[in-house]
Amino acid sequence: MVADATGWALEKNALDPVLLDVRGLCSYADFLLILGGRSVRQVRAVAESVRRGMRADGHRTLGSEGLDQGRWVLLDYGEVVVHIFLDELRDFYDLESLWVDAPRIGLDVPPKSAL
Repeated sequence: MVADATGWALEKNALDPVLLDVRGLCSYADFLLILGGRSVRQVRAVAESVRRGMRADGHRTLGSEGLDQGRWVLLDYGEVVVHIFLDELRDFYDLESLWVDAPRIGLDVPPKSAL
C-alpha cells in the first residue's frame, strides 16, 4: 500500500518524498508519507493522483483534509497517512523533525523529485 501511494504521488512529480516508520510510536498509522509540491495546483494534482490510484487498487480513504485549499492535504488510509505540503508549509510545520525518532525508509526517487 505504501509503495502504491508513493508511486501515484511521483506520477505527478511530488517533491522530496520521505517515508517514516511510526510503528510503535503512534497508534493511528504504521507509516507517514510526506511529500511536497511547488504550487497549490501541484499539491492538488498529487493528492488526486494518490486518491484515484489508491481507490483503483481497492484502498479506501478513511479521511481527508485540505483538498479544497491545496496547501496541506492529508489522506488517511489507516496503515499509511499521506501528507502533501506546499513547499513553504512543509518547511514551516517540519513533520520530519516532529517524528525524529521514526526510522526513515529509503525510497527509490527519480532525480526530478529529489531536492
